[in-house]
Amino acid sequence: MGRTVRRRSKRGKRALVASIALMLGGGGLIAVNSYASAGEGSGPWPSGWNGEQNQTQSAGASASTIKCPEVANGLPQVPDGARQEVDRELATLDSQITEAYQRFVNEKEQIARDPQYAQNAVLQPLKDKRTAGIERIAVAIGRVAGEQPEGLEAMAPCALQADDADTGDGDQDQNGDQDENGGQDQGDGGQGDGTGGQAGNGPEASDFVDIQSVQPNVQNPPQQQGASQGTFTTECGRNENGKFNPDNVIVAPGVSNGAHHMHDYVGNQANDAFASDDDLANGQTTCSDQGDKSTYYWPVLRVQNGQDENDVQADGGGKDKNVGEIQTPSQVTLNFVGSPVSEVTAMPRFLRIITGDAKAFVNGNANANASWSCTGFENRQLKDKYPVCPEGSKVVRSFKFQSCWDGQNTDSANHRTHVAFADQNGACQNGFKAIPQLVQRIVYDVPPPVFDGNNPSVFAVDSFPEQLHKPVTDHGDFINVFDENLMNEVVSCINEGRQCGAGGDAGAPPAGDGGEEPGAPEEPGAGEQPQAPGGDDQQEPGAPQDPGAGQNNGGGEQPEAPGGNVEQPEAPGGNVEQPEAPGGNVEQPEVKSKPGAEAGAGNAGDGKDAAAGQPAGTGAAPGAGADEQNEPAEQNVQTKPVVNAGSQPQTGGGLASTGAQLWPSAAGAVLLIAGVVLLRMRGRGEAARRR
Repeated sequence: MGRTVRRRSKRGKRALVASIALMLGGGGLIAVNSYASAGEGSGPWPSGWNGEQNQTQSAGASASTIKCPEVANGLPQVPDGARQEVDRELATLDSQITEAYQRFVNEKEQIARDPQYAQNAVLQPLKDKRTAGIERIAVAIGRVAGEQPEGLEAMAPCALQADDADTGDGDQDQNGDQDENGGQDQGDGGQGDGTGGQAGNGPEASDFVDIQSVQPNVQNPPQQQGASQGTFTTECGRNENGKFNPDNVIVAPGVSNGAHHMHDYVGNQANDAFASDDDLANGQTTCSDQGDKSTYYWPVLRVQNGQDENDVQADGGGKDKNVGEIQTPSQVTLNFVGSPVSEVTAMPRFLRIITGDAKAFVNGNANANASWSCTGFENRQLKDKYPVCPEGSKVVRSFKFQSCWDGQNTDSANHRTHVAFADQNGACQNGFKAIPQLVQRIVYDVPPPVFDGNNPSVFAVDSFPEQLHKPVTDHGDFINVFDENLMNEVVSCINEGRQCGAGGDAGAPPAGDGGEEPGAPEEPGAGEQPQAPGGDDQQEPGAPQDPGAGQNNGGGEQPEAPGGNVEQPEAPGGNVEQPEAPGGNVEQPEVKSKPGAEAGAGNAGDGKDAAAGQPAGTGAAPGAGADEQNEPAEQNVQTKPVVNAGSQPQTGGGLASTGAQLWPSAAGAVLLIAGVVLLRMRGRGEAARRR
């Protein structure tokens, strides 16, 4: 299939629907402090878990999903010889929950009439399957360790949960932040029954909040003597080439559709469920520095607007209730930063890190870590709400990965305990070593949510179907495949306080505050300071300035290159539409892929479909942080997902650099013509006065 290229909606039109934000204000905020405790929370059981006696307490009209204890978090240390079999069984447990949730949805009306029916038809069969799977896990561990772990069968029972149930119980999350709202949805959109969204499993109005109603909540520890203040930026694109699959080689190696949702991939292109370390080492990469073959992946963001992708009948897509149009990010920034209290040491090759929890809606927020915000408001971060952004502002997802390593292991049984977050002062505990911290920022130009029975349109991340597309389930995955020389360069750069990689000159001094006004709060995940709404966007050092833009006072973002349906975004909160650039509002023709280059999404679970055939793009401007400067002219290209879509490394150039060269010429020509016209008019006026 060819790529679909659509005209971007005028930002002025969005003002008509942005008023929905006024109805969605509310609490549910959780301040984000990435330098706090890294505790594992309450273990494998969801907060407030009371065992079998309460299995049907939520059954009835309010029940919307199934919650089960997280078996992986309740396991003892799994011997290496048993890990592959254990991982397969854990993936099977996930599939059993998905199947049970589907039966629950199909028979929800009968369950509402007879709560005991849920116990007999859904929960008891699920418990029986889980008991058998957990027993196989115990046998696999005992076969290698010589002794089977005891008590695992207590994690077999599951229960029903309402959408408005307490998912956090006031527990602290993995960053040590207190959830004063108990993890409950506090928006004004209603209590929720899990029926929102295009697939009937979310999100709902109560999952959104107006970012302008959120108070600034970002705090960062002060830099101490011996801090490592440098930044290394790697540029790996925005997944313009369309590599998607529903696998997770970290959590479910060797299992097709182990994630039950679709992932975006940048960096290493050999990543699927069956990729070995050797496959990754020999794989191609979309990163501009070919020494970085790391893999970076996260759940795709979709706009649920009644339209389908070509994965609507595929695993990870429609079969797992993930529907709607997949959005290509407008910017992806990958920075590695240092420690506020010490130098950092090199990451081991093939180190695996997961940040966030894909099952946080039922597990509780102990491991939830992703943040949501809007450009211009990034000192206000949300964890359990999606943001409603004002006119001219874009949606931002941020991930700060664990920055402490145990010094020995590249992975662990639950994929968490070999790494940890620093404490509130920024120091690593329990003998862990500080490593470069991956800070990931993903920006999307998506319309604000519209909960209209006739024409709804909402954005949401892909999730396990029973997680109801909740924002708290967002998560990111990283496997380090830097070569040794480049990793040593990363460490030296950070420890010496330099700005290196795609974001700076290795010989340049520290960038200081990134050109922002003194005292501006640091932007989480961007490596730069956030701007006040409507404030000045600072140009990246050495980047060409757009004529007439000046400092872009109050404009928010720089204009796009001509010829690409150019629109000037408004400053956050503003209502004045800027004039279009020359050649603006030109609809782009549909781009056809090469014949035979793109395979359909059939057999989505086998992980072996052909490449998408979409040409690689340039991605975001190198080193872009809080400011979105010199982005390529956005055509809102929506690539249809294909499983295990191979791709070629991305190349430089493209519309961004071309537009940057054309702007000065176009502006000069306009000024020259205007000057000639004015001179002629003045001459005619003088001649008339003489007569």
